[in-house]
Amino acid sequence: MTEPRRDPSLGASKPLAPPLYPSSVYTLPDLDALDRIMDGEETGYIYARDGHPNARQLAAKLAELESAKWGVVCASGMASISAIILSLVQGGDHIVCSNRLYGRTSQLFTQELPRFGVQTTAVDGHDLDEVRRALQTPARVLYVETMSNPLLRVPDLERLAALAHDYECRLVVDNTFATPVLVRPLELGADVVMESLTKMIGGHSDLTLGFASGREEELLPQITQVMSIWGMMSNPFDCWLVQRGLTTLSLRMCAASHNAAGLAQWLLNQRGVSRVVYPGLADHPDHAHAAALLGGYFGNMLCFELEEGRDAVNYFLRHVSGIPFSPSLGNTTTTCSHPATTSHRFVSAAEKKRQGITDGLIRLSVGVEDLEEIQYEMAKGL
Repeated sequence: MTEPRRDPSLGASKPLAPPLYPSSVYTLPDLDALDRIMDGEETGYIYARDGHPNARQLAAKLAELESAKWGVVCASGMASISAIILSLVQGGDHIVCSNRLYGRTSQLFTQELPRFGVQTTAVDGHDLDEVRRALQTPARVLYVETMSNPLLRVPDLERLAALAHDYECRLVVDNTFATPVLVRPLELGADVVMESLTKMIGGHSDLTLGFASGREEELLPQITQVMSIWGMMSNPFDCWLVQRGLTTLSLRMCAASHNAAGLAQWLLNQRGVSRVVYPGLADHPDHAHAAALLGGYFGNMLCFELEEGRDAVNYFLRHVSGIPFSPSLGNTTTTCSHPATTSHRFVSAAEKKRQGITDGLIRLSVGVEDLEEIQYEMAKGL
């Protein structure tokens, strides 16, 4: 993935900040140049839906962070999931996925893909025997999240990768909550990794992008073709914003994770809080595994439950002006969401109950402010 040609008008100089290339189409000198680009013999661009310099530059940097052989930037996190799945499966195929996923991902697997003849079996990713039984019906993909949304379960990626490969299946991992700062699933045996760049990697709530990367170079032409045909390509400006933000990703992720750990401990002692969910707490079911996997940090996401339910959540939202109710995550400032009515709104009541997503559950995306400032704001609503 080479850099675009130097602009001759710059002479010997080179901009320190990466340039933005907003053009939707590129000019070519002749048909021979077109053929070389189309046949992959020469780097170049024709139409931004197929590729553009900002996407290529960003993909190269992210692929390096992920220890990946290839990477592509898509229009959103869901677009990256869709591009991966459309590249790997076809009608009549079978997918095995975790039964703890972001609500829209679950809808993709259980509502959309069956319309195209693709069936999905949802399993407890922590029960390897259950995963093994599901894989005995040949599957093309085993799909899990590094840290599940919203209740932050952390599966054993190495064992899941080995199990998937035993059954000639690819392990695909959503690494959005952890980011490559905390863990690189490809190094643990995963075959393909996706992340919503909209979240912590973008980090400022001002863009919408997704990323897919992998170890098998032969998958790249397949996935880029899917992205072009289905219209999943990113836009240059958002790619430029992410590339700018990458310089502070590690600083932001570590600072926010530090704040989340302190806030989780503080919430344990607050009136009206009946449950705190954070992998860094000793009572989290995956605490020991998360400590080994994530290198001492446990991420910036946490959940807490208010014992008075929906009424208490509304009171909290109306009184905590400094922590906006913003149903996404990953900003530099702390925001909150309500999984039961946002990310998992369209999940059945029975499924919410099984996962423990109650009307009193609040999900926090912890930012990089001073911890005391976050606590002061939180206290207004508790």
